[in-house]
Amino acid sequence: MTESKGSNSNITACPAAENHITKWLRVILYAILAISGQASAQLLSRFYYQKGGTSNWVESLTQVVGFPVLLPYYFYRCLTTASFDSDALVKPKLLMLVLVYVYIGLLMAANSFLYSIGYEYLSISIVSLVSASQLAFNALFSYFLNSQKFTPFIINSLLLLTISSVLTISDNTTEKLHGISNGNYALGLICTFSATAVYGLMLASQQLVFRKVFDDRQSLKLVMDLTIYPSFVASIVSLIGLLGSGDYQLLIPEMDSYELGRVSYVMNLVCTAVCWQVSIFAGLGLVSELSALFANCIFAVGLPVSMIAAIIVFNDKMSSAKGISMVLAVWGMISYAYQQHLDDCNDETKESEVSEV
Repeated sequence: MTESKGSNSNITACPAAENHITKWLRVILYAILAISGQASAQLLSRFYYQKGGTSNWVESLTQVVGFPVLLPYYFYRCLTTASFDSDALVKPKLLMLVLVYVYIGLLMAANSFLYSIGYEYLSISIVSLVSASQLAFNALFSYFLNSQKFTPFIINSLLLLTISSVLTISDNTTEKLHGISNGNYALGLICTFSATAVYGLMLASQQLVFRKVFDDRQSLKLVMDLTIYPSFVASIVSLIGLLGSGDYQLLIPEMDSYELGRVSYVMNLVCTAVCWQVSIFAGLGLVSELSALFANCIFAVGLPVSMIAAIIVFNDKMSSAKGISMVLAVWGMISYAYQQHLDDCNDETKESEVSEV
């Protein structure tokens, strides 16, 4: 009997170990996509304004309108894979889903428009500095909405990642783009700071949706649903803003006056839209796999990466502060990952105790 119990425990342990490895492989993939997508999108957004772009609504629209790139795979899986929707046998009410998608979509639209103003009036260094505050906002909203526990390792991770983001551009805080007035500079700071608050609220709200509306179910379909439908809502809001502001009348003249030509103008907007959508999808995947706070930590790690990319693309100067910030960012991620490892070990221990009973 003892031997039988041991063999059964080994059998149950193997699938659990495989699921654990698979989960962290997905997390690593999402993290790579989130960081690379964010860095590329930020550079392209700044490039749009640097080469002659002027419309905040156009830039705002490109941040949310890239969701159609997900549709071919989404429909293909829906048609060919019966298990694609297997985790959603008990679906929430339609009205609840509509309210959720509209709410998240409005937050996405507000976040994209506020950030577009920041990219127009601030350098990537300054945007990265202000964006460091999103960790504090997300921690605050996660505490109230998701009962986020603050262990010593999580607090250490938040402190290290925040310091890392600040150190990244601590020697560039007085930099201003050529031709930007003090008033526009202040406006850029205010809008970027507001955008980080909205983004922190959005991530915490997405985690709340997974817990309360989707009952903690985790599937690719749910991640794609919560990416595509809110992005559609945000695109409509941004399009209304574009039409209402009259900026659509400036598209052709702006395209003609773009320094690199019409083709480069269109390619910039298309690539920006795709990169932002990759970042949004990956960030939501991190929220579903772990938490909103973890997703925000990943994006915080991406801030120094954006700075390195800016050094290469825009010839920004490298400093010792930026090198130290990279080390602190990695340290912060290790601290958070270790806490997640402890949580997983506790969960596995509880599961084994239940199975033995």
